Amino acid sequence: MSWARRLHRASCLLPASFTLALARSGGHLPGIHCPLYAATGTPCPTCYLSRATAAALRGKLAEAAQLHLFGLPAAGLLLIWSALALQQRRLPPLAVPAPVLVVAGVALFLYWLLRLVAPLPLGLSSFPIAVPP
Repeated sequence: MSWARRLHRASCLLPASFTLALARSGGHLPGIHCPLYAATGTPCPTCYLSRATAAALRGKLAEAAQLHLFGLPAAGLLLIWSALALQQRRLPPLAVPAPVLVVAGVALFLYWLLRLVAPLPLGLSSFPIAVPP
């Protein structure tokens, strides 16, 4: 069997491997840093999302919700994608209908704005104390 064929057959393990690696890493993905935060000091809409997803995958739901509210659904989607890949013994595509992507994008943007603006009158921070790597 050729190496390309073996690689294709093993592709069903990618989602589960990624999900496990994210959970074990605590959400600190090597080499991936936020360019918006580096340039402006302002967290982007997805800052803390990988840490929140990792916390949710480890069962720390309160911590996940505090880091980023979208971490809980992201963890759920990763688990579903992993289960589908293992069940179907192939790498299922991440085909998401355009309206769902638009709604999710708008919700993410509004959540980010709320986190940026809501704490200002009280002098509080809605982002964790630790800065993104």
